[in-house]
Order: sequence, then structure tokens, then C-alpha cells
Amino acid sequence: MPHVVTQSCCADASCVVACPVNCIHPAPGEPGFAEAEMLYVDAKSCVDCGACVSACPADAIVPHTTLTPAQQPFLAINAEYFDVFPHDDRTPLAMVHPQRRLARPGPFRVAVIGAGPAGMYAADELLKHPEISVDVYDRLPTPYGLVRAGVAPDHQNTKQVEELFAQIETQPGFRYFLGVEVGKDIAHAELAARYHAVLYTVGAASDRALGIDGDHLPGSLSATDLVGWYNGHPDKQQLPVHLDAESIPSGRVVVVGNGNVALDCARLLAEDPARLETTDIADGPLGVLRDSAVREVVILGRRGPAEAAFTVPELVGLMGHTGVNVVVDAAPEAMAGSDTKSRLLREIAQREADPALRTVVLRFLSSPVAVLGEGRVTGVEVGRNRLEADTNGVVRAVATGETEVLEAGLLLRAVGYKGLPVSDLPYDAATGTVPNESGRVMPGVYVAGWVKRGPSGFIGTNKSDAEESVDRLLDDLDAGLVDEPVGDAQETAAIVRSRQPELVDLAGWQAIDREEKRRGAETGRPRVKVTDEGQMRAIAAASPKPRYSLRRRRES
Repeated sequence: MPHVVTQSCCADASCVVACPVNCIHPAPGEPGFAEAEMLYVDAKSCVDCGACVSACPADAIVPHTTLTPAQQPFLAINAEYFDVFPHDDRTPLAMVHPQRRLARPGPFRVAVIGAGPAGMYAADELLKHPEISVDVYDRLPTPYGLVRAGVAPDHQNTKQVEELFAQIETQPGFRYFLGVEVGKDIAHAELAARYHAVLYTVGAASDRALGIDGDHLPGSLSATDLVGWYNGHPDKQQLPVHLDAESIPSGRVVVVGNGNVALDCARLLAEDPARLETTDIADGPLGVLRDSAVREVVILGRRGPAEAAFTVPELVGLMGHTGVNVVVDAAPEAMAGSDTKSRLLREIAQREADPALRTVVLRFLSSPVAVLGEGRVTGVEVGRNRLEADTNGVVRAVATGETEVLEAGLLLRAVGYKGLPVSDLPYDAATGTVPNESGRVMPGVYVAGWVKRGPSGFIGTNKSDAEESVDRLLDDLDAGLVDEPVGDAQETAAIVRSRQPELVDLAGWQAIDREEKRRGAETGRPRVKVTDEGQMRAIAAASPKPRYSLRRRRES
């Protein structure tokens, strides 16, 4: 197999488009595209040209001869995919579609609310049209959303997608209004009046509660908040994370839920702090982790190994980690399945644990019944489950009535995200989304990303999702269904700055970026994040302010 996709794959399909022989799957138009955990290279078709390596924004594709021991499982995973989904009868797809052109001459102005992956991919799609200029708003003074504040610090390759975003934000017709909160500093109605279209990509801002006794106790935290804490999110730096021996006398942390976020949190808490010193983890959390008394992190999954919420690439990454023990707490018969997860877990279960290392325990068929403690968390009552299939064949966890108590000084709930209402937009409380049709809320108002589809998918999923929403927006521009906005781009900028004089523009963000990288270079790290908003704004304010131009891009 000449090339292999590894666990840091962002699944945005850049490599699929670049491949000249259609050997990377699932491709656009095939079942599973934008939903698969990762992409796979067909060894029979690959001609070892390296085009996919150059196209990948996350350095996730490598020649098979350079795979590290931790990456070796991906050889079998790629082969297994093509055993199940053979592609010999598939003719090459037309990956690069003709560039759409607007029927109306423009110019058009679009506001994108949210500077995370969905917002940046949407801006990129819009800026393919020289008639369109894009203003990207975000509540924080820094862009990139969950790429900056959600991807684990030890997954630096995944964060390289920031380089793609940096190229997008320097295109003609692009502006930032960072540190501006829509709904507070400027209302939706004002944006709708001043732009041809407003596209919301604000994500899912809340986590789901456990709904059990004691979940309110100090020491019971959201994994979402913990991720923001160690990643330097300015809103999370005061999170009460106490990992000292007095707070965690048992040395144990319990994580409820076994998705990718749960694995990230467990791995970071069990990690040797010395390994984190070369990452972009926030300084304050790094200091807390240096003094941590944690020796064991137990991850509770309510169903069995085959139904685990984590992805295969993340499991491979954990099992390849040489700095922590990984232990599987499941009966042998529960791991007897032929699926990839069960196979990998059987392999992990046969390993010997090193008593000198911290341990991550993957425990299945277990649910929290109550959080215990007076004044703070001291333990978790855990119930045992069994699996039953309903009339539709869906496997569900059913409580057996058996319980036990795990001593623990910290509980993390990692049972999913939920979107909050967006000011002045309709809201579906059941899904935590804005009701829409393929991204269209109404002519002139659109959504993309998690606010559109719910908290699902990967970084690259937002690319195809944004393309669909932008297509609906372009349809409405062509059909003349949107009103002409009032004022011009300069007037809009003046109004926004009058509401938020400390807003951060592109030059300001680039100044923050340079300063963080400068600080990182002094200590051998990719960057040292600025976590105080006031300091961010001060760094941005000191940057030179180029005159903004709405020059149009030339068509090639």
C-alpha cells in the first residue's frame, strides 16, 4: 500500500479531489461521504504519486514505509474498508465541477457569523465569486473556533488546517469583525438590513447534563468546559479544575461518555506533563497538570465495545500512545464481534500494564446512577447494563440493577453538545438547531455547521455542509429573492466599530498570532496562547491598520 490515511484525518476531501486515479474513498457522491470517520486509500489503485500528501491540510497521509509503530494498525483498517466496500466497479468521478457563476452582476455583501471551520469554509465558497465580499463576525477576538479551542493540544497535525484558513482570510473581499457579539453589539435585524445575506455558523455552545443526583457538586464538570480550559479559551480559564492530592485522594477521575471528547480528556489527564510542554496547551492548565495527583481515568460507556461512540482513528491513537496504560474493562464475550473496534479492543486487552504509568480504563456496559459527596465529589455510583435489541434491531443498554461505587475526586460529563438559541432566529429545542431547508432559514438568512445539522461530523464535514448552504444562498441571489442592503461596506464598518471600539480586524488577529508564535519560539512550542481578552485586544490595537479595499477578484 503506497500511501495510508492516519488518525489525524480531517475528512474535508481535499485529497480526494487531488487524486488523479480516484483511489481515495468514500468520495463525493458515494455512500458515507462526509459521514465516514475517515477516508481510505485503495492499495490496488494508488500509483504512489503523492498528490494527496500535498493536498492534505493536516499532514494525515503518509507512505506506508514511514508508518510509525503507533500508525501500523491503519494498514489493516484501510484494507478492511475495501473488503467491505469494494470499489473495483466504480468509474472515476468528476471531482472538480465547473465553477458556478452568478446570473446577476452584483456586487453582493454577505455577513458570516462565526469564525470556526464552518464559517471559514463558507467564506471560502462565497469568495470564489468575485461579485461577493464577506465580513466574518465572531464573539471572541480570535478565529478558528473548535480548531483553536477544541482540538487536543497533542493533535498538532490536525490543527494545521489553520494554514488553510489563513489563506482564506487573506483573499480580496474578506474582513474580520472579531470580538463583536451579534445580538449584543449589533442586532440581527441591523445585519439583515446592511447585507444581502447573513449566514450563521455559530456551533453548539452547551453540553448535555447527566440528570442524576449530585451532578451539581463541585468537582463535577463538563468535558466541554475542560477542553476549553486546557486549550486556552478565555471564558474557561477560571474553571475550578483541582487535581491535587487533597482534591483527588483516590487518584481517580471518572469520565461519563466514551466519544472522542471523552478520550481526549482522559488522555490529557493521564499524560506525562513533560510531553505537553511542546504543545500549545494553555500555560495555566499546564501548571495544574504538572502538579496533578491523577493516576487513573475511568471512561464509562453505557453500551458495549461495538457501540462505543469514539471513532476508530481516535482509538488507534490512544492504543498507540506509549506514555499511558490503556486497560479494557469488558468481558471477553462482549469483545467477540468482528467489527474493527472489537478487534482493536481485544488487542488492547492482551497487553501488560506498566505500574509506573498512569492508566486510562475503557469500561463498558456502565452508567452513572448518582454522584456522591458532601461539599464536593468523592465518588460515583455506577450501574451495570446489559444489551437488548428493540423491535427495529437497535441495540440499547438496559440497567441490570447491579451497582458499585467508584471513589473519584473529579467527574467529567462528556455525553454530547447541544446548541443554544440564536437571537431573533427560530429554534428547535429538541435538536438544538435552527430549522432550515438545506441551510436556508428564509431568503437572506442561512445556517451552516452545527447550528444547521446538530453536533455531528468532523472538521472537514463542515466543508460539504457549507457548500450546500452557500448554494442555497446563491440560488436566492440569482432569483432576486433578497433585498438590496442599505449603506455601504465602509458605513457598516463604522457602525460596528462605534458599538465595539475594541473590535479585532484581520491585522489585529495577525498581530495576536505573531505574538503567540513568538512566545512559543522562545520555549520550543508552536505557540503560547494569550488567554486574556483584554491582552488580546491590546496586542491587536497596537498593530498597523491597513486601509480596507473592496477590490474584486479577477476571473482567471
